[in-house]
Amino acid sequence: MDYVLIALGILFIISGVLGAVIPVLPGPPLSYIGLLLLHVTERYQFSSRFLIIWGVITIVVYLLDYFIPIWGTQRFGGSKRGVWGSIIGLLIGMIFFPPFGLIVGPFLGAVVGELSSGKQSREAFRSGFGSFLGFLVGTLLKLIVSGMMAWYFVAEMI
Repeated sequence: MDYVLIALGILFIISGVLGAVIPVLPGPPLSYIGLLLLHVTERYQFSSRFLIIWGVITIVVYLLDYFIPIWGTQRFGGSKRGVWGSIIGLLIGMIFFPPFGLIVGPFLGAVVGELSSGKQSREAFRSGFGSFLGFLVGTLLKLIVSGMMAWYFVAEMI
């Protein structure tokens, strides 16, 4: 049974790392499931503290991934309409155009929101760029966290 759990854990870890860069897959939660699968084997164990800390990190990063593009929109001069446009664009992109809609949706939503509030094209695109930059920061954060969990998985098995 341990071999099956280890094999599944490996698949989840790989899926988690891929999910850090492919918007459709929830990277850190998949990586965390991989750690949990390795933990329930008789051969490999993590401490409860380790699992709780990584569980909290996983939840925080998962939530931040949705809020960082909104923050990026605000940071680059976006108005409330730009922020709402970014949120609506994210939702529409996520539902109708995955996986690329998660990248393009917040950008276009922020731009449309800013244009609808009467801002000039340059300001609207700056706000959209902030949303896109936020997406990149979120992706990097997910990649770091999933990569670290993969490292702990491999280190425990060696």
